[in-house]
Amino acid sequence: VVYRVGCAFGQVLKCSNVVVGYDVRESSLEFANALSDGLRNSGSNVLWLGLSGTEEVYFGVSEFGADGGICITASHNPINYNGMEFIGGNSRPLDSEGEFFEIQKVAQSGNFLKTRLLGEIKDVVKIAREAYVEKVISFVELKNTRPLRVVVNCGNGAAGPAYMQLKEAIGSKFPNFNFIDMFVEPDSTFPNGIPNPLLEENRKPTRDAIIFNDADLGVAFDGDFDRCFFFDETGTFISGEYIISLISSIFLNKEPKSAIIHDPRVVLNIRDIVSNKGGRAIQTKTGHAFVKKAMREENAIYGGELSAHHYFRDFAYCDSGLVPFLLILELMGKEKNKLSTL
Repeated sequence: VVYRVGCAFGQVLKCSNVVVGYDVRESSLEFANALSDGLRNSGSNVLWLGLSGTEEVYFGVSEFGADGGICITASHNPINYNGMEFIGGNSRPLDSEGEFFEIQKVAQSGNFLKTRLLGEIKDVVKIAREAYVEKVISFVELKNTRPLRVVVNCGNGAAGPAYMQLKEAIGSKFPNFNFIDMFVEPDSTFPNGIPNPLLEENRKPTRDAIIFNDADLGVAFDGDFDRCFFFDETGTFISGEYIISLISSIFLNKEPKSAIIHDPRVVLNIRDIVSNKGGRAIQTKTGHAFVKKAMREENAIYGGELSAHHYFRDFAYCDSGLVPFLLILELMGKEKNKLSTL
């Protein structure tokens, strides 16, 4: 099935280059290899990211000028699940009315066009990760920040390698941050539970570590780390709408009157903060395709969903888990107040 989808994706989108990444699940590498074979069969080159987060695939499509990207991931779903997340050229979502159904139709039919030349696999793991980390860090200015103790729970998912490289890059320049790492090693068995901090039973390890280490805040990532979840200095989980408002404030302080996109689930706090900051709060449907479409139409600087997806104009209008992590670190480092107060 994955091989057929690869053939169809390359054929329907007429791809020359496609970025491929995969998460930590047991079946992910096998699927990524089958996908790559299908893409090559369509004549497309594969830009191989290896073990990576969904947002690294988003970034890679724009960074390398690729015609699309696919991440093999089931994110926070149960351990025996897997799937594919598609992205088009310029890191845009696929058209759910047309492109998705055409890919499905071609994949099911098996009527693939003959290609004279198989595509190549190009290993871009190292240069892609370095460029991604540099891009993420560009969102913040961490000079003159106060010392902070931060718990970081990677959940044994795909976040670990990217986070460790980010931490190394930050630590070499800004030694004020003391990171307390949890479950950094990728592990397909998820020995510490499926990385989904939206479930209350999954929050205890992060909360306990914050209290034990007297940390200033904590963050936990989901399986493909395109979402991050915050805990204050008491170990209390912070609901998504407050993080959206906090990040909206950060951007509106930099660019007043900017548009902020939000989904319809919990809105009063967001609208109040954005209005008081002089911004324009614009509501859209829940779902990354809807948020990204609205952001492009409004040239919105930032968008957020209650589920902890955070989207950034300067990240190809895509969502990221590490960008909000750094934004809150920067805010905390320059504010004297505790996160619970902010």
